[in-house]
This record gives sequence, C-alpha cells and structure tokens, in this order.
Amino acid sequence: MSRIIALNITAPARLAAAAVKAFVAKGHGAVINIASVLALAPERYDGIYSGSKSFLLNLSQSMTAHYADKGVYTQAVLPGATRTELWERSGKDVNSFPIEMLMEVDDLVDAALVGFDRREPITIPPLPDDGPWKAMQQARLSMTPNLSRRSVAERYLTQQTESA
Repeated sequence: MSRIIALNITAPARLAAAAVKAFVAKGHGAVINIASVLALAPERYDGIYSGSKSFLLNLSQSMTAHYADKGVYTQAVLPGATRTELWERSGKDVNSFPIEMLMEVDDLVDAALVGFDRREPITIPPLPDDGPWKAMQQARLSMTPNLSRRSVAERYLTQQTESA
C-alpha cells in the first residue's frame, strides 16, 4: 500500500508541483500524468491502486483548471490493461487477460502522443467514442453550483427536521 501511494500519488504530486512552478515562471510547459481507466471503474480492481489513479486524474484536471491560462498544458492518459513488464513485477500473468483487452505499449504511446498533439486534457486510448466521457464530465460539472450550500438538500429533510 505504501509503495503504491508513494509511486502513484506522492512522487507525481511533488514532481508536478516543481514542474508547474518552473513552467509558470517560463510561461509554458507540459505535464503528462499516466493514470488508468481504473480511475473511472474502481469496482474492477483494488481500491488503493484505482484510488491512486483517480488522484492522478483529479490532479491533472485541477492543474488544467488552474494553469492552462498560464501556459501549462496538462494531460492525463488513462490506459486500460497494457502489455508491460509491470505485470510480471506485480505477480500477475499479463497473458491471463483476454487478448481483446490487452493493448500493446507502442499503440498506447502513439495514441497518447496523438492526444498530446491535440492538446486533450484527458486521453483515453481504448475508448472508441469520447461521447460518454464528455457526458460524464458535463454531468459532473453541472453539479458544481450545488456542491457547497448553506442548507441541507430538501431530499434529506425528514418530517422531524421540517417541523423543527
């Protein structure tokens, strides 16, 4: 657990903070964070790992919101299962995945670079249609005005609290 958090949260956060400071001073730069599709599907894998990848997605979106106008481009890449040596190191057999679920690393890199050239804030190489991603983002952003309010939402009021 500590190693995953150090690798996927602490190190990228510290590197991003240092890079952003330098890039803002120069007026340009780019940060690429390698998250995972598991950031969007925490039910499919270990919560510590998927949560650490959610952190990278969140960090990237926050960096885009705060630093894009200062010349800093931030991209989060969300790969699915990819044929790398990391599987062997984790003790999992990469060949146990159905072949249709396993992307080759060269294909992933090529797709990530296309997304980079297009200045996509989020690149999801295995996603055939970005419509669902855009709809999810739009739905998420539509909640923003109601996420911090003085009063409890009416749907949480009971008769007892209504009469008080």
